[in-house]
Amino acid sequence: MQRRDFIKGTLALSVVSGMTPASFSSEINEKQNLPIVYFTRKITPEKLVEIYLILDRKLPGKVAVKVHSGEPGGHHFIQPKFMKSLVDLLQGTIVECNTAYEGRRDTTEKHNKVMEEHGFTKIAPVDIMDADGELELPVSNGKQLKTNYVGSHLQDYDSMLVLSHFKGHLMGGFGGALKNMSIGIASAHGKALIHGAGDPNVFWDCDQDKFLEAMADADKSIMDYLEDRLAFINIMKDLSVDCDCDANPHAPEMDDIGILASLDPVALDQACVDLIYRSDDKGKNSLIKRMEDKHAVHILEAAEELGIGKRQYILKEIE
Repeated sequence: MQRRDFIKGTLALSVVSGMTPASFSSEINEKQNLPIVYFTRKITPEKLVEIYLILDRKLPGKVAVKVHSGEPGGHHFIQPKFMKSLVDLLQGTIVECNTAYEGRRDTTEKHNKVMEEHGFTKIAPVDIMDADGELELPVSNGKQLKTNYVGSHLQDYDSMLVLSHFKGHLMGGFGGALKNMSIGIASAHGKALIHGAGDPNVFWDCDQDKFLEAMADADKSIMDYLEDRLAFINIMKDLSVDCDCDANPHAPEMDDIGILASLDPVALDQACVDLIYRSDDKGKNSLIKRMEDKHAVHILEAAEELGIGKRQYILKEIE
């Protein structure tokens, strides 16, 4: 895979960098109805709240805040104290689901203990959504899946903020909003089906593109279920090549980039990828290699083909 595949068609980044006139930006956005991705280089709790408010989408009713609980031993997950002000504003419940592999997060009892140890229970109620089983969601015109299995407690919530730590991932290449929404909301059983593109027996050695397409299928089911009651924020901090699910992740090799937010998860993840490629930071090469080795761009391609969002976007930087 060539690197240009990742930034194919992402007109927006050049628009905001000044290489294209602002009037052209408005014209393109009007003609193509491009999604907006907001970006701040300042990674603070105050900016996290501000960038959510700029999205101008009030999440109704009971709000789930989907995070990654972090594997014990790792320390790159988004810290609860960092997100507390935003969770308080939403009066949200922090939600997670159990893992499909053995470890300290594969049962509700153990997972709740991890949530307590990592400090999440100190800032808000915590709900392991598949504690009481799973909910079947249809996948409309899916590439690999016809049904996605999510934690049954999803039906207890009216809306959701998908709050993701953008970083590398051993199997997906990168993890951002699309992974947090697909694998993250799936029940343990659902996770196994996604990893195996419908066949849990090939969890660890599924065809890579089929696995990425299955994640996109799962995303489609969530988007269809919650519709316009979703918002997405990615935090580009501690940019390790490894996921928060790794108990011994590699140390980050590039500097932090910032916080991004959008109502379009495809545009959001694409913008994060583009910022890595366009960075002058020489430490980016390990993360780029991880993404390219896993053909990670294909989840963006598949998600766009499924109508989840667009890979072209307008990036608006806020001070």
